Amino acid sequence: MTLWSGRFTGKLDAAAWLLNTSLPFDQRLAAQDVRGSMAWAGGLFKAGLLTEAEHAAILSGLNQIAGEFAQNTFTFHESDEDIHTAVERRLGELIGATAGKLHTGRSRNDQVATDFRLWMLDAIEQLNSAICILQSALLNLAEKHTTTLMPGYTHLQRAQPITLAHWLLGHFWPLERDKDRLNDLRDRVAVLPLGCGALAGTAFEIDREALTMALDFDSPAQNSLDAVSDRDFAAEFLFCAAMMGVHLSRLSEQMVLFTTAEFGFFELSDSYSTGSSLMPQKKNPDLFELSRGKAGTLLGLLTGMLATLKGLPSTYDKDLQEDKVPVFQAFDTLTLILPVLAGALETMTVRPEKMLAAIDSAMLATDLADYLVRKGVPFREAHAAAGKSVRVAAEKGISLEKLSLNEMQAFGLFESDVYQVFDPMESVKRRNATGGTSPDSVKKQIAKAKEVINHP
Repeated sequence: MTLWSGRFTGKLDAAAWLLNTSLPFDQRLAAQDVRGSMAWAGGLFKAGLLTEAEHAAILSGLNQIAGEFAQNTFTFHESDEDIHTAVERRLGELIGATAGKLHTGRSRNDQVATDFRLWMLDAIEQLNSAICILQSALLNLAEKHTTTLMPGYTHLQRAQPITLAHWLLGHFWPLERDKDRLNDLRDRVAVLPLGCGALAGTAFEIDREALTMALDFDSPAQNSLDAVSDRDFAAEFLFCAAMMGVHLSRLSEQMVLFTTAEFGFFELSDSYSTGSSLMPQKKNPDLFELSRGKAGTLLGLLTGMLATLKGLPSTYDKDLQEDKVPVFQAFDTLTLILPVLAGALETMTVRPEKMLAAIDSAMLATDLADYLVRKGVPFREAHAAAGKSVRVAAEKGISLEKLSLNEMQAFGLFESDVYQVFDPMESVKRRNATGGTSPDSVKKQIAKAKEVINHP
């Protein structure tokens, strides 16, 4: 029997039932539904709407139901329209007619909004922990490679030498921003809808401040109309997920490139690689490609949610039943990807010799300009002199450091010590300002990264 059948004499059409039911996905809110019901029972008891014996019976039954969910022994019935119906039906089986008092003053509108928010508060913590796993992998690898040189790129063209540690940490900080966004979202999730009823609030003397404390929310919702319709938190969660997907996609794209034979900077372990059904030699970075691809899926989930919300009037509409599946899917996707990428990074082989061989003297042209600046030459003149040197070397088909001193002096105030510029490690060491790629600067960055990951 549905919770609303009293008004009706006929049964819902079978196909309509399948469209209407939400149990296949909202059963995931089982623990939260029981927890919210326990708090609501306490509110009813405090308001004098339940006797002490009735309150005790309801709590006993709900505790038993919680145990059944925890042990995966709860049996759903075909007549269970949603998780709320299933819990109330089972409570009736356990304690009889007293179970019918639990829904006093409560609607599934404020109930599901509360369950969903409770679930998301837990999900944010779990997702933050999963992010930390990948951050730790990046950080641990960075500590081993503070002096390992590699080419840095802009426009996917070789630009300047950097340290591998600096590159790895360049992917640590976006993940830290992802955690910041989730933690900021938590404040907007922790607003309690329970006690707002279907739309107008409850008609009974329910202490919503006490409910707020009982369920570890920060505050009760201030407007009942808004409380049952607000899914900003779901859309915001999906934005956080999509943004994180973008960050993971950017890391994945570079890993796909850097594991090719053309780059050869890294080699993935067999545990995190796949092969080809046709070509025996292939070793594919499929896991990073899937991470890159799922970023598009996460973006689609956000777009779909916003499209669902954009035309809804205030209070609850059944369209809002579409809110949970994309959020659950985004959460599941990210909590699967994050530890896999961490494992792939932790087990990969780094090829320092390949990275060093990819650094050529043309990448030190900025250092050549800086050399002249230190001699008092305006940067624009120094830039032009270095550029001309690069052009002549390219025309001659030789590397920049092979130009003779006479050839270089034709463009600027170069002296015999200019050839010291062409040491890539010295170039890296000179970039010692906060946030720079020098080993000393990177070590400070690592210390800061450890601080934020250990004290969120």
